[in-house]
Amino acid sequence: MKPTILFPHHHSIRETLPHYADVAAVSARIFTQLDERSPGSWMHIDITETITQLYTYLLDMMENGQLAYETLSFIYEARPMGKIGNTSDDLHSGNLKIQETFENRLIYFPKHEVALTQLPFYTTSDNSWPEFQCFAKSIEGAFQFLEDTNEMLRQTLMNNITFLVDAEEGVKRRNYGEMAIVSRQDVMLEEGVKQDIFRSIDEFFRKGGQFFKDYGVPFKRGILLYGSPGNGKTTLVKSITGSTEAPVVYWQITEHTNSYTVQEVFGIVSRLAPAILVIEDIDSMPEFMRSVFLNTLDGTQSREGLFIIGTTNYPERIDPALINRAGRFDRAYEIPSPDKKLRKQYLRKLDVKSIFTEEEIDDMAKLTKGLSISQLNELYMSSALNWHYEGNSEYEKRIRELQKQNKRTEQNNWEESDSPIGF
Repeated sequence: MKPTILFPHHHSIRETLPHYADVAAVSARIFTQLDERSPGSWMHIDITETITQLYTYLLDMMENGQLAYETLSFIYEARPMGKIGNTSDDLHSGNLKIQETFENRLIYFPKHEVALTQLPFYTTSDNSWPEFQCFAKSIEGAFQFLEDTNEMLRQTLMNNITFLVDAEEGVKRRNYGEMAIVSRQDVMLEEGVKQDIFRSIDEFFRKGGQFFKDYGVPFKRGILLYGSPGNGKTTLVKSITGSTEAPVVYWQITEHTNSYTVQEVFGIVSRLAPAILVIEDIDSMPEFMRSVFLNTLDGTQSREGLFIIGTTNYPERIDPALINRAGRFDRAYEIPSPDKKLRKQYLRKLDVKSIFTEEEIDDMAKLTKGLSISQLNELYMSSALNWHYEGNSEYEKRIRELQKQNKRTEQNNWEESDSPIGF
């Protein structure tokens, strides 16, 4: 038997519930509009928690023509009927565009017979902040709409990276674009460690994590990459995300990170699972937020289907509780400066113009002990420039300069530098 409604849309309710009547009047107009478009028993459905994490992506799909919709009406004549904004979150950007919005518009999705709007309710005593309203003919219909759009979003993000940054007003999406492809062969790392990492990531996303089901282990994993700057942590992460069929989310922790943003980020990523969450410079997590972050990592539901990759240049700053408890970060991998074999291999790969003889490559590999991958790039660049103009690479001189910089960095002593440093 269909449940009855004790206070339906009727003018008589103003006598008993005058404040509610103000809200009901707006609701009744919306129901009438929906019934004219598609007759049926329309009802309100609460999807507040879900829509706050999904609505920006819904707008993207609407703008890109991936999600069919109609604007049935505007709600209030005295409220905005359109929106113009920057093409990015950079407020100083001069690139403007007409943006889709749910504010003051009744948006109807014909495939699912679901409608959304964002509006304030004006009452005789006060008015509320704009809130999302969802209308459907059944709660099952609204549920299917969210399920389908969520899967559509996941497929869209398969070949893209989403960047989330914690801002003062909440989590903001800074960038949304195609990921740079980095081959796994471009990763300069000891072969055993490299194989271990890639096996772990491949099994996680193969056949929906069938390996984890077969062996009865929780379908979640976390690895921490640590080591001095410039040795390829970012390259390794890019090779993982660029060669894995899964949505990828980068999360930038800032001084504005708080319990709300932590929950929102994990809510967004969990919606995309199985997915990859990359947390670069994880040591920058504010001290007062560490317990909240650890508790979130411990949560079974928030981690289900997530492969989390954390990176840091300063492992000594990492809370030991992150590494010493399985289920948070299961493994920690050091990404060290390359050994002689890797340095020689990398220098040979860089030398596409065959500037150096095999003996010189071998000598450079010996002399560059302690230099990072990025410093080897600089060594080749500066040597190639000198060779191009002078006919001599002077690689020994370049190596000495780089090693001198390393010593100054270790000692934090730049006062005695005999050459200026540009920024």
